[in-house]
Amino acid sequence: MRTGSEGRMKMNRGIGIKRKLGYGVGDLGGNLFFTLIGFYLPNYLTDGVMLSAGLAGVVVIIGSIWDAVTDPVVGCWSDRTVTRMGRRRPFMLWGGVSLMIMMVLMFAPWGITAPWVLFGVMTLTYCLLNTAYTLVSVPYSSLLPELTSDYDERTELTGYRMVFAVLGTLTGVGLAPWVRDMFGGNTETGWIGMASVMGGIMWITTWITVFSVREPAGKAHSQQSPFFQTMKETLSNRAFLLALFPWTFHIAGITFLQGSIIYYFKYIYRSEAQFSLALLALLLSALIFIPVWVHLSRKLGKKETYNLGMSLFGIGVLAFYIFGESGGVNLAIFLMALCGVGFSTHYVIPFALVPDVIECDYMDTGIRREGAYFSQWTFMSKIGRAIAMGLIPWTLALFGFVPDADQSAQALLGIKILCGPLPVACFLIGIVILNKYPITKAYYQKRLQEFESQRPVAH
Repeated sequence: MRTGSEGRMKMNRGIGIKRKLGYGVGDLGGNLFFTLIGFYLPNYLTDGVMLSAGLAGVVVIIGSIWDAVTDPVVGCWSDRTVTRMGRRRPFMLWGGVSLMIMMVLMFAPWGITAPWVLFGVMTLTYCLLNTAYTLVSVPYSSLLPELTSDYDERTELTGYRMVFAVLGTLTGVGLAPWVRDMFGGNTETGWIGMASVMGGIMWITTWITVFSVREPAGKAHSQQSPFFQTMKETLSNRAFLLALFPWTFHIAGITFLQGSIIYYFKYIYRSEAQFSLALLALLLSALIFIPVWVHLSRKLGKKETYNLGMSLFGIGVLAFYIFGESGGVNLAIFLMALCGVGFSTHYVIPFALVPDVIECDYMDTGIRREGAYFSQWTFMSKIGRAIAMGLIPWTLALFGFVPDADQSAQALLGIKILCGPLPVACFLIGIVILNKYPITKAYYQKRLQEFESQRPVAH
């Protein structure tokens, strides 16, 4: 099976800046999507369309689980796709348009007042929105291993991608509320105006990647296993699981913080406007430190760099939980900047780990299945995100939260727990598991050299 007909192991080791930028910009729209959904959807459902906190949690969980289920289908489908555009870009081409349309419908003024009818419409729309995003996100992530096989260059390429990812988050944090205010603020026209502009940005950035990055030519499509066998084989890969579960726990912890911190500023600081400044501090710090962590990963290793960064992130979150209320908004902004230093590794390192797992799997099996692996990766991240997003309104309800009203001391405690102990616990679990991840640079390079030496020489 190891014929080398795909030309993968000898792909160029010097990707040009234009190609790096063309690939990287695609994640601007991706993280803009996550920002709008993570930061604004729970608050929109409870304080915008006035769903109860319990029903809002169910909407998020159902939609996110549906989203996760579609990931393996799209991933394996793209692995088996053969077109003149390649395997991944046709999905992104049509997914970008669909994403814009569904983003508008998600925040459209449906004019529904009956709670259970509104619940049904919001759930269905959220499912379709997440399906559109899957058509973009899984093929997009699957492109990375196809662009380079170099261990360190993958981290560098991921660094470019994640610079745009942070810019996408900044766009959601800074531009989205400004656009909403321009269209009328917390009104029906404000929400639909914001969704239209942000959806348009997602569409444009996806298409920039589609038309500026070419998938490697002359690819032979290896015989793929049946769908369920493929899923079983990817989930039996120990190295993959030791990267996958830390990623899932870290995603859950970040989602707890991401979805609840707006409540902290609104109901504890009583300064919702300062929320954007705190997020700006977090994200600018993360953006600044991306190249630092890329450099350190060459010296320390990817696993060690990721664990160090998430440890710093956890320390910052714990400090916010202990000192945030008494220290006031200024201290909160400082601590968010401190958190951003460690948070930066979460942008860079995980997506540099998976291509190494995929390449080692190819060396073992002779089958290229980037889509299958990245679909499992996004599947688990969305499960982690769905559980956390669902638990946010449920936790608030458990502690007696009342939408858009003065909160009891018990409800404020619930908000604090969501912004402190819960995310820190998730980070600690992820760090412990990742410590057992086996693929180092030396291991990878040794495997690569052995594989190259065993391949038949083409005549």
